[in-house]
Amino acid sequence: MKLSLIKVGNGCRLGKIKNLGKTRDHTMDIPGCLLYTKTGSAPHLTHHTLHNIHRLPAMAQLTLSSLAEHHEVLTEYKEGVGKFIGMPESLLYCSLHDPVSPCPAGYVTNKSVSVWGAGGRVEMTASKFMAIQQALQPDWFQCLSDGEASCAEVLQKSLIIGVIEGGDVMEERLRSARETAKRPVGGFLLDGFQGNLMATETGLHLLSSVTAELPEDKPRLICGVSRPDEVLECVERGVDLFESFFPYQVTERGCALTFSFDFQPNPEETLWQQNGTQEEIKYLDQTEKIKTTDCTQEMTSFEINLKEKKYQEDFDPLVRGCPCYCCKNHTRAYVHHLLVTNELLAGVLLMMHNFEHYFGFFHSIREALKSDKLAHLKELILRQAF
Repeated sequence: MKLSLIKVGNGCRLGKIKNLGKTRDHTMDIPGCLLYTKTGSAPHLTHHTLHNIHRLPAMAQLTLSSLAEHHEVLTEYKEGVGKFIGMPESLLYCSLHDPVSPCPAGYVTNKSVSVWGAGGRVEMTASKFMAIQQALQPDWFQCLSDGEASCAEVLQKSLIIGVIEGGDVMEERLRSARETAKRPVGGFLLDGFQGNLMATETGLHLLSSVTAELPEDKPRLICGVSRPDEVLECVERGVDLFESFFPYQVTERGCALTFSFDFQPNPEETLWQQNGTQEEIKYLDQTEKIKTTDCTQEMTSFEINLKEKKYQEDFDPLVRGCPCYCCKNHTRAYVHHLLVTNELLAGVLLMMHNFEHYFGFFHSIREALKSDKLAHLKELILRQAF
């Protein structure tokens, strides 16, 4: 694997990760995101439907928590999880936990880490962890702990991703970064920045300090950060890769991503202008709902709730100008109908749109970095982040 940086400035990194995969013929753009999956499948989507989405990430994220219970089957299969799930050509990254389903605290010992699958708790020792990775044969996998583990021959072409820990203690974070950087890892996972584990300013200050300690020729991933405004803050602090669970969460709420990410200076050519001032009003309206209605507390200002009755006769696409299958063929009213009648197709169409929109956002980040206009994009996103 080789990380080629095209542009570095103000903490941001633009480039490509080359020679990826066991055949070393894959490339991934950074900043970018991973394809979020549930047990190796994109939520709601078939393999065929998934490939109707533009700008799919080169690497899919698998979670050990969802696959640990199946490791005996995969061990007997012997050809790795990629071929088993019908994605033999895809790049696969195996993380410990599903970012959408946080694990209970208090189950880590000096000899094991616990993950939670469909059948409950699975205690993971170093030897069991390595046995499962040998059965999965991913391209990248997240380290279980700081302890060293020898790799079997089947994992010699897999990259180990070292984990930076330390909570909100600067000294411990820096010590973890320096010590992990000394080890033969292929990249770094910045853990513990998700949710409300620490104050936002504290987290961003820690992030800047930690990335400054890491070598520039290896990718930096972060877990649990997926909101557009948070992504941009992390990009400015040198983070390269993100998880893409946010579109899944939005889909599960019966919502559609509608935020604008067209930073071009000509307003006539932007999605913001296409959607008109009515979209701004909708964002403000949505904010009020977030503040006052219990059932929408988890919603963000980057989405609209298509279960609401006002969309019953709204025959516009989810987002005007969006190239996704849903927006080109269906309306907000139709998706509203599918949601209120509990049709499975609602999840399929929303997932297709939300993935398309989110992956387009990352493309916009890279284009903004190329043209030195990330500040314009950030201003546009923060205007919509109430």
